Amino acid sequence: MDNELSESEEGFCSLLKSLATPPSFTVLRVNTRLEHRDVIQHQVQEIIKKQYEGRKRPVPGVECHPLLPDVLVIPNSGPHVDLEKLKLEVIVDVTCGMAVMRGADVFAQGIMGAPVGMHVGDKVSVYADVDGTCRRGLVKQFQERKLFVGNGVAQITREALYCTEEKASGVGIKMTEALYSAPSLSNILPNLVFAQNLPSVVCGHVLNPQPGDTVLDMCAAPGGKTTHLATLMNDQGILVALDKARQKIDKILTNTARWKLHCVHSYAFDSTKACELKSTTVPPDPPPYPPESFNRVLLDAPCSALGQRPSVRNKMSLKELKSYPAYQRTLFAQAVKLLKPEGILVYSTCTFTLDENEGLMEWALTEFPFLQLVRQDPHLGGVGSRGTSLTAEQLQLLQRFDPGSPLSGTDKTPDNDTIGFFIAKFVKNTTR
Repeated sequence: MDNELSESEEGFCSLLKSLATPPSFTVLRVNTRLEHRDVIQHQVQEIIKKQYEGRKRPVPGVECHPLLPDVLVIPNSGPHVDLEKLKLEVIVDVTCGMAVMRGADVFAQGIMGAPVGMHVGDKVSVYADVDGTCRRGLVKQFQERKLFVGNGVAQITREALYCTEEKASGVGIKMTEALYSAPSLSNILPNLVFAQNLPSVVCGHVLNPQPGDTVLDMCAAPGGKTTHLATLMNDQGILVALDKARQKIDKILTNTARWKLHCVHSYAFDSTKACELKSTTVPPDPPPYPPESFNRVLLDAPCSALGQRPSVRNKMSLKELKSYPAYQRTLFAQAVKLLKPEGILVYSTCTFTLDENEGLMEWALTEFPFLQLVRQDPHLGGVGSRGTSLTAEQLQLLQRFDPGSPLSGTDKTPDNDTIGFFIAKFVKNTTR
């Protein structure tokens, strides 16, 4: 028992350490409908070479993933703890700071504080406001908790940030020496590449939609998985993408237009009401839909998102954390109703909690005995975690990406050094 507890504590500490750092690889999904992967690989490599001309790091190579035919992988480096901390300090919000740790430049909207007299061309050190206590327009040196994320060159003056009526936009600080060095992906071949966490790409391949299928993406924004599913379908068939927020639907429309996809039909609609017994609507017309309308359903459920990396702060309350499973069950029940007999349902989250993952699968198999967990292909992550009534065989069918697990170890690969993620795949049997 003591050994088990020690292993659990060690695993938890490893997980916390991993969550505070970015993955060691940048993953790009490529538009194989419009161009061959090797051609895109060469184009991305040339762009990165130009990016790194202003950096003091070796140019990383762009490699093809050995198992995923639509994925390019770029190794990142860091932490570079030898960086000099400069006299001029810029404070950014924590979201901006975490983006910098994954290769982004600092955009003006994320700058909370800048030194008086900062001019274009000034070399500055960039810090993330860990606790969110910095007030926009700060003049004095920030004394609260802050995380150094690297050095860069100012592309904007302090006056342009805070002393004009026009809202500042665009790149505010161009990063030249980041704590973690990774390529900047802003507007890189937007019609050919999509920056996506590897488990999210795996999720699309696990669903494996075919040309001519009728597919539902229940919680689709911002459209990464949607564009992937449509690409796997070769833009043939019907793909309905739903999300509650109108502005998020606009993002999906932008992404599908860039990728020249026409089989996607996006609607601002609450997926908890997507199935209506008396409905006569046939996809791709707007929801709600009658039962058994779709061959395949992806439920990438809203979740506590505790697997996102890097993450140095989480203000989620216990009440909020406990609220997710009930919402996920409501969505799952709708997914089951909308799925045709012999149809495939894939459920996924980007979190670690048992209640949102294995616990929800335990509930689903009890609530819907005609559902069957099935093998996933590809299966690049680990297996399900113990702690529920799921059998060892059932846990083997689940897929967990856990950056704090022993699988990650010291030999980091694109498959084990990822965000935290969970995937389950079901088939709806005809016998009920």
